[in-house]
Order: sequence, then structure tokens, then C-alpha cells
Amino acid sequence: MPNDTKTSSPPAVARSLGDFLEFEKPLQRLQHDVDELEREQREMGRDLVGEIKQQRSRLRTRMRRLYGSLTPWETVLVARHPRRALTPDYIRLIFTDFCELHGDRTFGDDKALMTGFARIGGHRVMLIGHNKGKDIKERVACNFGCAHPEGYRKSLRAMRLAEKYGLPVVCLIDTQGAYPGIGSEERGISHAIATNLMEMSRLRTPIICVVIGEGGSGGALGIGVGDRVAMFQHSFYSVISPEGCAAILWKTAERRKHAAEALKLTAQELHKLGIIDHILPEPLGGVHRDIEAAAATLEKYVTMSLRELGRRTIDTVLRARSARIRGLGSFFIDPEEPRTRGKTPRARRPSASRVARISGRFSSVGISANLS
Repeated sequence: MPNDTKTSSPPAVARSLGDFLEFEKPLQRLQHDVDELEREQREMGRDLVGEIKQQRSRLRTRMRRLYGSLTPWETVLVARHPRRALTPDYIRLIFTDFCELHGDRTFGDDKALMTGFARIGGHRVMLIGHNKGKDIKERVACNFGCAHPEGYRKSLRAMRLAEKYGLPVVCLIDTQGAYPGIGSEERGISHAIATNLMEMSRLRTPIICVVIGEGGSGGALGIGVGDRVAMFQHSFYSVISPEGCAAILWKTAERRKHAAEALKLTAQELHKLGIIDHILPEPLGGVHRDIEAAAATLEKYVTMSLRELGRRTIDTVLRARSARIRGLGSFFIDPEEPRTRGKTPRARRPSASRVARISGRFSSVGISANLS
């Protein structure tokens, strides 16, 4: 799917003043003017259609200009918008016949991760997605989208069930990270995530992963290994949250904006690095301003990817998945390759053979050290 930043649907304007974020104050003033004109037309019976149309045009123009140059931190704010679409919203809009599966058959049922059979675009799939919850009561029940070990074990059980019945897996990622509490550590959160990484890399069925909001740390990686990895335009994907990074490096969360820039967490930066395959365009002003249009974009991408992967044999899919994973990390440089004096080599993704040669050399060093 081409990296297109335009949507087929007409741009939507803000529906209420609560839709605006801290960097959108100019938009808030324009929206207030539109609301006042509409109220005056409704109460006074005056014909203000022309003025309202002109103000709405100014609002869309300013919004287009603003969202065309978001900073990394502003992207984080958009991805965290309280009205942004969650996994249950996409289930309601584009998935049908959803049959949820519960529990990991070991400890319990983690509501921060949803799993179940579903259909999308005529394809039967196994759907796995984070759920943050809509209101306070639901967010507490879902642990604000931060899954425990049982959540990742539940998702792995669902993936193995999908492999057994030949169903592709669709993962919707939206979490600030796995839950770091004592109980989570006691029940083996790091082992659960590591097991998912290993098993997903060799699962004998196609896997499509999409970051729909936040993609934080190992909590996102636990269901983030796939044949196709995409992100919505104003989502982010990072090894740590900007606040956590700032607290570690500068001992204060006030430097979160600097951390967001340093982390290269936006979809555009990650696409350049080859971490993700595609960027899904969002409606003007973010997903929260037109959830139906965003859902249609997601449905189109998932169905196109399913058709493309479905034309290949599973062995071909697995070989391509392995090559994709081993090709990550284009910042590595093979010391055996010649370099031009005084010139910086052009950045490119290394081939699987180069990565294998480098990793093999370091592996042999580690083995020798252990034997000695």
C-alpha cells in the first residue's frame, strides 16, 4: 500500500471544544466563532450561511497547516487523545461476527488485551488488540491498556489456535507499555513477552500488526511481530515513553519534548528506518475527528494485506518474515566492509546475509568467552 497522506473522505472539522489539545488554541478560537455564528443563526433567524462557510474554510485551512507540521511531542498528544478510536470501536465498525476468547488457562483473564474470532472484508481472522477503556470505570478494569503476563499468554493461546485452523492474525496495538507492577513481575511479564516474540516470529500463519494509537515498549512488541507492520499517521511507536526517557536521561519529565524528538517515534521516522512498512493516513485533525473514515482506512489496509499474503505459501511467508526481522537495524555497520575515506556511507538496510554474518561473529565470540 503506498504511503499516501491524503484521505478519500472530506476533511472533518472539530465537533466540540473538548476535541482541542493544548497546541490547538488557534483552532479553538476559530471553532468558537463558527459555533457563535451557528447559534446566532439558529436563535435570531438570520441567514449567516456564507459567513459560516467562510469560517469553516478558514478552520480547515488552519488545521491542515497545523497538522502538516506536527512536532513529535504533539504527535504523542494526538495519539493519546481521550476520544481516539480504540480496539472496541474498530470491532464495532469494521469487524463482524466477533467471538471473544477469555483467559490464559493458567491465572486469569486480562481485559487489557482482547482476543477473538472475527471477520473483516470477507476474511476470517483471529483478532488481538489492546483496550484502554472509554470511561474511568472501564479504564480501571482494563488497567489503562497495560497488560499483565496473563494477557500476553492469552494472546499467544489465541495465535496458536489461529495457526491450528489456518486463520491469519490481526493485531491492533495501543498501549503505553506492559504493566510494571510487582504482581506482573512475579508472574513473569518479561518471559511472557519474550515468548510471544519468539513464537510470533515462527507462527505458521500470516500476521498483520497496526499501531492505532500508542505503541509503548515491550507492551507493544508483545503482539507486534508480523509480516506487515503499519502505523496510523499520528500514532507513535517507541522503546519507552517520552516521560520515562526524560526521567532517566535528565531526571525530570519536563524534558519530555526533547525526549520525543530524540526517540524518533513518529510514523514518518520509523518508516525511514524500515521499522514499519506502511503509514495509514488519518482524517484531517486526527482519528478522533472522524472515526468512521479511519476505520475504513484500516479495513482497506488489512483486507489488501490479507489478500496479498494469502496468495503466498506459508513457507514463503515465513522466509520473508525472517528476512524482515533480521534486516531490522540499518544503523549497524559491518566492519569487514570497506569505507570511503572522508565520506559518510549512504544509509541502507543490510541484507539478511550481512546481518547473519555479523550476528554469527558476535555469537561465536560469546560462545568462546563462555567456554573459557
